[in-house]
Amino acid sequence: MAADDELQRAIHEPVHLVPYDPAWPARFEDERRRLSAVLGDAAIEHVGSTAVTGLAAKPVIDVLAAVASMAAADAALPALVAAGYHTSAEFNATLVTRRWLMRQAGGHRTHRLHLVVAGSAEWHDPIRFRDRLRADPALAAAYAELKRSAADEHRGDREAYTRAKGAFVAGASAGVDVS
Repeated sequence: MAADDELQRAIHEPVHLVPYDPAWPARFEDERRRLSAVLGDAAIEHVGSTAVTGLAAKPVIDVLAAVASMAAADAALPALVAAGYHTSAEFNATLVTRRWLMRQAGGHRTHRLHLVVAGSAEWHDPIRFRDRLRADPALAAAYAELKRSAADEHRGDREAYTRAKGAFVAGASAGVDVS
């Protein structure tokens, strides 16, 4: 299969949740080391469901990296692409507060990277959400059920899947009782 075909398969890959994999933290650590070679001393965090022990997830490691500004994020894109990431200028043009990249292998997403300004809400909220899920099994269980339902309903539409979880994620990040 041609590399372009694999990339297109990864971009349009349906939403598919799998049981928690204890290898996910090590995969993140490997990726953190790779990214540190490109991004220097940037803060890099493992976020999303693969960062929460026991939580089913899409088998994609979500990575959050801090940058000084969106201009710095844009300047980092060529080096990240050279390091094996893919991005979309068109999609990123719709994003005011972050930049999106992904890695793939064999037509499947393996990593998703968000570049956000250090200290911003876009930096703190995903970390706060991850930490609340780690600390509150009932919240994690409620989120797992919402994810299963959203994945069933929006299997072919990743953006709709993400939107379906939005109010829950925003509320939990803000400390609201959403369970």
